[in-house]
Amino acid sequence: MVGSEVFTGLFWDIKPIFESLKNIQKEYAGEKHWSDMGDYHSTVYVPVLEAFKEELERLYQTNPEMVAHNLVSYLVGKKDFYKVIRGKGGVEIQAYNLHGTLNLPFKDILPKYQTPQTPLPSKIVDISFQANTKTTIIVTMNNGWVLSFRIHNASSRVEPSLKFDVNLVSAPKQLFINTLNIQ
Repeated sequence: MVGSEVFTGLFWDIKPIFESLKNIQKEYAGEKHWSDMGDYHSTVYVPVLEAFKEELERLYQTNPEMVAHNLVSYLVGKKDFYKVIRGKGGVEIQAYNLHGTLNLPFKDILPKYQTPQTPLPSKIVDISFQANTKTTIIVTMNNGWVLSFRIHNASSRVEPSLKFDVNLVSAPKQLFINTLNIQ
């Protein structure tokens, strides 16, 4: 049995919100829609995002370098990879060489190009709400990393389940990018 002292402020801050959503779901037999809830961004999303922000700040104070590094490693992945993005008239190739395992020599064959290692962050510089929104927090870290955390509900019906859509807003300048024009 886990004692209540193990739970952080995040749990206690958001527990009443999720209990309320669970009660609404039960009371309306799962048929109440978010659009019927009024300003749920202020009453649900903002308090959950504030609690998330405070918890991330608390964790960061305990071990700054580890938290920033591990947050990006968890979200981007522990293995190096190439990302190929097709756009209008071209293809962009990004090399996420976080651990130095991309474009390595094979037996006695050396690579023609060096793929620079992309540095992971070691500091969180700022955590704040995105301007003019109640749904997104921006986490700015050193080495050029900026992530957005947009909270949303996956269903049109009220349920005690919210999700984060996490996006890379800005990447380090060392991120290798090659653009190929296609006509």
